[in-house]
Amino acid sequence: MKKTYRTWLVGASLALLAWALPAQAAFVDPLDLPAVQSALAPRALINGLAYAGERMVAVGQRGHILYSDDAARSWKQAQVPVSTDLTAVSFATPSHGWAVGHSGVVLATQDGGASWSRQLDGRTAGKLMASYYAEHRPEGFTDDALAQLRADAARFAEEGPDKPFLDLWFENQNSGYVVGLFNMIFKTSDGGKSWTPWFDRTDNPKLLHLYAIRAVGGALYLAGEQGLLLKLDAATQRFKPLATPYQGTFFGLVGKPGVLLAYGLRGNVYRSSDGGGQWSKVETGMSVGLTGATVTRDGRIVLLSQTGQLLSSSDDGQSFTRVPVQRPIPASAVLEAPDQSFILGGVRGLGSQTPQ
Repeated sequence: MKKTYRTWLVGASLALLAWALPAQAAFVDPLDLPAVQSALAPRALINGLAYAGERMVAVGQRGHILYSDDAARSWKQAQVPVSTDLTAVSFATPSHGWAVGHSGVVLATQDGGASWSRQLDGRTAGKLMASYYAEHRPEGFTDDALAQLRADAARFAEEGPDKPFLDLWFENQNSGYVVGLFNMIFKTSDGGKSWTPWFDRTDNPKLLHLYAIRAVGGALYLAGEQGLLLKLDAATQRFKPLATPYQGTFFGLVGKPGVLLAYGLRGNVYRSSDGGGQWSKVETGMSVGLTGATVTRDGRIVLLSQTGQLLSSSDDGQSFTRVPVQRPIPASAVLEAPDQSFILGGVRGLGSQTPQ
């Protein structure tokens, strides 16, 4: 009798708890869930910053995209069809821009970043890769190389949307590239209406991660892990390897006509003045990762560390000096504001630093 009563009591308690608690919401893929409008979005993780004309645009956590028309004094949140984390943003014109992120997502805007549409995601990217290489044999590929490429493509399709795009670059509103983990690279020639996989056009047999793509001085470069540096050969339309001066990860590329800098782990910066043919190490005095860079209106090259330190060069990257700031904040993206302060994006959201 006692056992029966206890059994009833436990059952009744569980029933009451189930009645009192709200039903658990069914899982919704972030690719299918629009970004939530939130007053806290400017304080959440920001990974990328770019100018759309005079407008500033920031991208980050949970599909948040923010834009400012008053030099970062205030921010508005854009309409975004996904809630996946976004990693980078770029504009080819003041109106036409793209953003990339987790789950292989590529977003596009035609109104300067106020609203966005999805052009590609990891569900379709792997299938696109598999079907493309099932029908195409890249020039110069042996039977064994083609079989391996098709096997990699089939694996990508099977694994689904688990790989992020990390960077992008657009030459104009039609032609551009997106890159990411495990040598993921796609090109569009029609503004993102269609995408072509370029896995066969990179000399990256280990499928190393691609962290950055940037055009400097009329040439296009890729940078990645284990010292990977590639340059697009215009004649063959292949990204060919450059002599690697460093075996650690490069997070980014920055430069201007006549000078190219690759920066990454442990404060490492390497400089080339001949299009990547030869490299020299630049001493920064930093021992932490360098995560962002920009070129100011007056031609200075500015580097950003993950701890929020700013380094500035007035001699085309031959040397850097630390920019005095009041209180460094962890950051991964930097833009120069019209008043010559710097807008930073990082784990604490959006902030600014005025050189002291």
